[in-house]
Amino acid sequence: MKIAYLVNTYPRASQTFIRREIQALERQSITLHRFAMRSDRDNLVDAADLAEDARTEHVLELGAARLGMSALGWMLRHPGRTWAALRLALDCGTQGAGGVAGTGGRLRHLIYLAEAAHVARRCRDLGITHLHAHFGTNSTTVAMLAHALGGPRYSFTTHGPEEFDAPHAHSLGEKLRHAAFAVAISSFGRSQLCRQAAFADWPRIHVVHCGIEPARFATPAPLPPGGPHLVAIGRLAEQKGFPLLIAAMAEAARDLPGLRLTILGDGPLRRELETAIAAQGLQAVVHLAGWADEKGVRAALAAAQALILPSFAEGLPVVVMEAMAAGRPVIATAIAGLPELVREGREGWLVPAGDAGALARAIRDLAATPPERLAGMGVAARDRVLARHDINREATRLAALFAGVAQDGTMQNG
Repeated sequence: MKIAYLVNTYPRASQTFIRREIQALERQSITLHRFAMRSDRDNLVDAADLAEDARTEHVLELGAARLGMSALGWMLRHPGRTWAALRLALDCGTQGAGGVAGTGGRLRHLIYLAEAAHVARRCRDLGITHLHAHFGTNSTTVAMLAHALGGPRYSFTTHGPEEFDAPHAHSLGEKLRHAAFAVAISSFGRSQLCRQAAFADWPRIHVVHCGIEPARFATPAPLPPGGPHLVAIGRLAEQKGFPLLIAAMAEAARDLPGLRLTILGDGPLRRELETAIAAQGLQAVVHLAGWADEKGVRAALAAAQALILPSFAEGLPVVVMEAMAAGRPVIATAIAGLPELVREGREGWLVPAGDAGALARAIRDLAATPPERLAGMGVAARDRVLARHDINREATRLAALFAGVAQDGTMQNG
């Protein structure tokens, strides 16, 4: 069985979990090809990401003329399937016309149709028998249309929150209906897919976690003394809740003179956060450290006593898994898949989303926790994430799903 992965933009520094999953599958002797619509190489720094970029076939780098000729050639050889795929593309475009930018409109779906025809052709040329898309957005649209055009069967992984913010705009129900199976990275995510699927399709929706590589977290650093010193990691965007965290820090810092927070990440809210930090007089308390690679993230976790995640919307953040693997307790909002991993009072603290006072109280609770108890929570966090999110074990589960599709196809062909 030869499988292709399809991602809209790949690789990206913020999506190393896809690379880890691909490499874990390859360690199981599964042959994988990488498709992406576009590259993000101008923003790549890590050598592993750059190497992955070189392994990836970026469809739009063909240029419009060559892509159009490739697509047209496939469509002319498969007129019946082309008409069916065209109707499907237009139907999905109508559903998404008023939805999320980047997914809606008939014209956009006609572009997806052309991309899908080229992908179907390349799958035939490469002997690819199954296509797996990451994210239930544009990439899965292309996979679905490629299948409708006579390409291989497909499956997809949803992460959230984007897919679940506008499920109708992303035609999730239609994508589920045509897919061999779908994957969610948490039980919460599976529940959101079930909301869009016909009841008869629920058995084809599976939970396969994003994973971490345990070897990268072989010897956790001991918790540093003093503080407390917290670290927050994520894109400086609205859904991550960082302005609320600044308000919580201002409240907690009044009682905790040693309190420090390092924020790793960049994004559109950086200036607003700088203004909020200055307005609260927190320049000596909160440090905006900018983007960091995997090595920088591990160093920041080692220097902190806990990760804090004030998000308003999430899937199940890999950074939480990495913090727990590093032996760090977590303060997080009780949203999406987070309560499945972090349990109140055992691996950390869960607080209501949007409540700066609750965040501040959790910070004070952490500061009042004896060092040995805090270290014990870090050990519990590490044990739990290694038991649930080992990438090799999760890749085995995904490989079994691929194998099931191959067996089903053999039975149908027989």
